[in-house]
Amino acid sequence: SLSSRHCPWKMNQLPPKSAVASPVSESTNSKGEALDNLSMDSFWLEVENIKQSAEAEQEECSLADVKTQEEGEAEAEWLQDAGLAELLGEPAGDKDNLVLLSTLTRTQAAAVQRRLDTYSRSRRRRNKHPVRDVRDIFAAGSSQDTAAEKEESSPDPLWHNLRTSNTQRKTQDYSCTVRNPGKEEVFNMDVAYSEQAAVLLKGSFLSESRKLKDGNALTRFKIPKGRLGVTRIGDLSAQDMKKIPTLALIELTALCDILGFELKRNKAAKLKTTEKRLFGVPLNTLLENDQKLLPNTKVPLLLQALLSCLEKTGLETEGILRVSGSQTRIKSLEQKLERDFYSGLFRWDDVHQNDVSGLLKRFIRELPAPLLTAEYLPAFAAVQNIPDLKQRLQALNLLILILPESNRNTLKALLEFLSKVVAREKNNKMNLWNVSTVMAPNLFMHKGLPSKIPEGKEKQLAEGAADVVRMMIHYQDLLWTVSSFLVAQVRKLNESNSRRYQFCDKRIKNLLRKIHADKDKVEKNQGEPSKVVKVHASLLLKDSLEVHLNNATRVADVLRQFQKNLCQNGWNIVNTVNLLKCNNSTECTNLLLYEVGGNIGEHCLDPDTYLLDLYHINPHAEWIIKQNPSCPRMF
Repeated sequence: SLSSRHCPWKMNQLPPKSAVASPVSESTNSKGEALDNLSMDSFWLEVENIKQSAEAEQEECSLADVKTQEEGEAEAEWLQDAGLAELLGEPAGDKDNLVLLSTLTRTQAAAVQRRLDTYSRSRRRRNKHPVRDVRDIFAAGSSQDTAAEKEESSPDPLWHNLRTSNTQRKTQDYSCTVRNPGKEEVFNMDVAYSEQAAVLLKGSFLSESRKLKDGNALTRFKIPKGRLGVTRIGDLSAQDMKKIPTLALIELTALCDILGFELKRNKAAKLKTTEKRLFGVPLNTLLENDQKLLPNTKVPLLLQALLSCLEKTGLETEGILRVSGSQTRIKSLEQKLERDFYSGLFRWDDVHQNDVSGLLKRFIRELPAPLLTAEYLPAFAAVQNIPDLKQRLQALNLLILILPESNRNTLKALLEFLSKVVAREKNNKMNLWNVSTVMAPNLFMHKGLPSKIPEGKEKQLAEGAADVVRMMIHYQDLLWTVSSFLVAQVRKLNESNSRRYQFCDKRIKNLLRKIHADKDKVEKNQGEPSKVVKVHASLLLKDSLEVHLNNATRVADVLRQFQKNLCQNGWNIVNTVNLLKCNNSTECTNLLLYEVGGNIGEHCLDPDTYLLDLYHINPHAEWIIKQNPSCPRMF
């Protein structure tokens, strides 16, 4: 978790009914006022339904219990997951893992150094010497130096701020300033979140008023489009997206360090095998089976079928998701689906909508590992402990980037459906808070995870879990964005793979000075006011398109010029018009411009990207026009 270990609820540790009406206990994290005026009845009703379902089937845990880690063990696991296994003296799968250090910001480097110091100190305490000592790489001092002594001798003022921020945070009043609901604020993704938080150390944090019932009253955030546009999840190639989780983990840890929270993760647990084909089957196994029938499937076919069925006839149903279907019918339907789903014999038209919603929740709940993953479920739950709304969203954004691709795609499909339910609130009587309270137990309760809930904290934790779900539904477009600073780090990582740096500096910060000095040299050569480049579109035109770039040329301009050239080259006018349409909507272009190669694998560009700026950052890339994969092919 991000502070004290607030784990999700276990089936046999559900709060008593008296907890529903119990007053909110005093918050230990000074988070401000709780969601007093928002009813939690739906939450506890859903908890009771889950409990009855579990007791009726006498279900066993599908995950192994999480074992307490020894000192240094968590840090070693963190370094491995962060792509820095070589620092532990262990052979890494990728020999270029150390290159990752060259991309780090100061706060990120400080987070890595802290884990290295803790790991090294724990090894010395146990009188075990790693194959490759941390000090052999960073030459931080003599072999007798302790981590504390190294920190005290460090002239870096950031280290002092990081060390003292934790104690200061204990007495700081976060509730002194309240955000104005409904106000639009800037959500900066150009600068690392941890660096932004470090700047705010001397100031006071803002806390969102928790007395919000109407989703429309939530603070609106706008991502300012820089010269390079905005990158969404899915815009980067699989090769580059593989680099994002490690960078996001380091950044999340750095952000938690600045905020004074400890990021603790559960150990990955071994999954038990099942003879079923649909319910209780690991996501990856489901997708492997589905891809044999339908290649490139990214969301389980069963989940797609459940959501599709509900979207067709259930969105207008009053109390959808909240009103429980018959447990007997739901169990019978599950057995029929196991038997007939893949053969196509299952008849969805005969199923009651409340039973379908019950199947949907059951599918999520029965996954052998939580949809938010066993490792990071406590971190998702503990996001509520961060006082500032913007920083809660920053942490959620990073957590979603850390999720495995299959979990992230499945979660997005679910959240998109939940947004559609909320949009029909007038008919189905399910507003954002209602939907959040119903879905929170299904996402945060898992029968296979141990939990210890402090006495009297049930209502506080339940409200926090529902609020996290509310944020994921309401802010999903923002949360599924890859921050510009992470894309920049991916570029730097790709560049550094071909330019080796010597890792013999006294501390990571010395290495960063060298990297930034190199960067300044490059930036001095980026003053060209214009450039002529070639844009390729081999599937549409034999010859490439010459484009004159200036400071005002955007991706959208190039696509318009390309369409004009198609007409001049005698392309059928019907096909030309279709290239600019998708599902009869002129707002969705059927053409996209990709940046390929250089310091990026493949990057689908925002229409508002200024291409001369992009050229200066990646002069060796090719630019290729392709058809939008989400639109029907016209040629």
